Amino acid sequence: MSFTPKNALVWAEIPVSDLNKAIAFYSAVFGYEMKVDESGPNPIAFLPMDMASPGAGGHLYPGTPAGNGDGPTVHLAVPDTVEATAGRVRDAGGQANDTVMEIPAGRFGYATDPDGNSLGLFQRPA
Repeated sequence: MSFTPKNALVWAEIPVSDLNKAIAFYSAVFGYEMKVDESGPNPIAFLPMDMASPGAGGHLYPGTPAGNGDGPTVHLAVPDTVEATAGRVRDAGGQANDTVMEIPAGRFGYATDPDGNSLGLFQRPA
C-alpha cells in the first residue's frame, strides 16, 4: 500500500513544564497571542493556525520535555528575520545557535525554548 498525502505532518505537540511560562516565552519570541484552552482533557495553548487551509498545526501542553534539544525539532515561521528572532529567544530565556542556513525555501536556524525543546526558526524568502 502506498500512501502519499499532500502534507504528511498533521499535528505537533510541544511539551512544556509550565504552560503559562511557555505561553509567555512563545508570545515574546514570535509575537503570538496565545490563551489556555481547557475544552479538552488537558489544558493546551494553540500555535497560530488557519484550520481551513492545508498544513500542520500544533499546540503547547503540560508534559515532560525531552530537554537539551533531544526531542523532535518543530520549525516555526518567524515574524521578521532568523537573527532577530534568535535574539528574542535569548532575551526570553532560551538558547539560539548563530548559524543561519540558506535553502531554496528560505532561511533557518536552530534554537531551544527554556524547557530544551528543539525549535527551527524559519524565515520565508522576501
